[in-house]
Amino acid sequence: MKVRNILAVALSFLAAVAVLAQAEKKMSASKGGGSAAVIMPAADLKWTDLDGAPGVKTVDVWGDHNKGAYKGFTKFPAGFTTPLHTHTSTMRIAIISGTFIHTPEGKPEARLGPGSYLLQPGGTYRHTTACDKASECLFYIEGDGKFDLIPVEAGKAPAKK
Repeated sequence: MKVRNILAVALSFLAAVAVLAQAEKKMSASKGGGSAAVIMPAADLKWTDLDGAPGVKTVDVWGDHNKGAYKGFTKFPAGFTTPLHTHTSTMRIAIISGTFIHTPEGKPEARLGPGSYLLQPGGTYRHTTACDKASECLFYIEGDGKFDLIPVEAGKAPAKK
C-alpha cells in the first residue's frame, strides 16, 4: 500500500510539473522568447494567506491572482470547506496531494485524488470545494482572470483576492 501511495504522489507531482512546463513554454512562445528557463525550487516559494479563506495558502508562479490571469499552487488545510459559491473567471486545477472534494450544486460530490484534473467554469457555475480531513490538499491552479470567491448566499460579501 505504501508503494502505491508513493507512486501516486510521484506521478501527481510529475503531472503538475508537466502542466507547468507546458504553460511556461506557451507563454514564452507567445512573447517571442523561450530561451530563459524559469526555475522555482519548492523551498524558495513564498506562500501567503488567501484572504477570506482561513488556513488557505497560495503562491503565484506566473501572473498575480490579485490583478488578473495567474498560475500557481494552493494548499487547503485538512478538513477545509467553502460555502456554495461561484467565481468570475474559469480555473483549471490539477491535484498534487490529498483528496480535493468538488460538489456542483444539486449533484454528487467528486472526490479527486493526486493526478486528477478539474475545470471550474467562470460565471454562474455554483459549487462547493473542500479537502478531506485525512490530510491537506495541494494543487496547481491556473486562473483566466483575477481570483474571487462569490458566496451564493445573499447578504454575504464576496472574499476577493
